[in-house]
Amino acid sequence: MRFPIAYTLKQISEIISATYIGSDDFPVLGMNEIHVIQEGEIVFVDHPKYYDKALQSKASIILINKEVECPKGKALLISDDPFRDFNKLTTFFKPFEKANSSIATSAKIGKGTIIQPNTFIGNNVTIGENCIIHANVAIYDNCVIGNHVTIHSGSVLGADAFYYKNRAEGFDKLISGGRVVLEDYVELGALCTIDKGVTGDTTIKKGSKLDNQVHVGHDTVIGEKCLIASQTGIAGCVVIEDEVTLWGQVGTNSGITIGKKAVIMGQTGVTKSVAGGKSYFGTPIEESREKLKQLAYVKKIPSILKKLED
Repeated sequence: MRFPIAYTLKQISEIISATYIGSDDFPVLGMNEIHVIQEGEIVFVDHPKYYDKALQSKASIILINKEVECPKGKALLISDDPFRDFNKLTTFFKPFEKANSSIATSAKIGKGTIIQPNTFIGNNVTIGENCIIHANVAIYDNCVIGNHVTIHSGSVLGADAFYYKNRAEGFDKLISGGRVVLEDYVELGALCTIDKGVTGDTTIKKGSKLDNQVHVGHDTVIGEKCLIASQTGIAGCVVIEDEVTLWGQVGTNSGITIGKKAVIMGQTGVTKSVAGGKSYFGTPIEESREKLKQLAYVKKIPSILKKLED
C-alpha cells in the first residue's frame, strides 16, 4: 500500500505513538507485508524468529517490538505491539467508508457493461468495458475489474483477509487495506469469494476462469489462462503461474508456488510448492503417476500378508 504522499518517520511515529531510530525526515512511502515489501515502505515484525528476515528485507522502515541495531540506510519504529500499530496505520490511511447507495457514486463503470439488479458496487471501484455483473454480486471498495469480465451471481470480491493474532482475550484481526484486481477476460462462477490483500492486491490475471464456489485467499496471484474447478480453496499469499489447471476440491497451503502449466488433480492437498509442466495428485502431494503406483501397491498388501500367513 503506497501512501498518497510521502510522510516522514516523525509523522508516522506520531500516528502510532511510537519511538523511532532514524532521522526525523526519513521518508516513508507506504506499508506492506514482507512478501511484497518495497524500498521506502514499513514492514512489521513481532516475533524474534523473524527479526533478521524483516531487518534484511527490502523494507526501509521496520516496525518492531525490540530496540535492535538499525541496519544502514534503514529506520526503526519501536512499538510494544507492532501488530496493533500496523492496524492503526491501515485504519489511518484506508479508513472504512460507509456506503450510501447500492452503486457508489465514486464507482467508474465502463461502456457496454451490464450490472444486473441487487448488485452492490462499493466506493472507488473501477469496472471496465463490456462486462456482465450478474445479480446479487458484492464488489467491495477499491476493487479493479478489467474489460470483458463476467461475474456470476452470489460472488463476493474484496472481503477481509483471514488473518488473526491469537491473544489471551481472543483473536485479533489484521485489518485489510488492499484490493482485488481482475484483469481482462476473467470469468468467475457463482458463489466465488475473492479476499482482498492485506496491504497489496489479490490478482487474477488475463483470461483465467474460475468455476462455482471457488475461494481465493488474500494476496494470492493467479496467472494468465488458468482453469480452477468447483470447490477449490486457495490460501493466502499463493502464486499460481500461467496456464495452471486445478480440478475440483483442491486445497492449498499458504505461501506456496504452483509452476506454469501444472495440473493438480481433484481433491489434492497442495502442501508445498510444485514445479510446472507436470501432473500432481494426492495428499501429501506427489506426481500423479507415482502416487497412483503407490495406491496400486497398497491394494496388494492384503494378498501379500495372506501369502506370508500361509
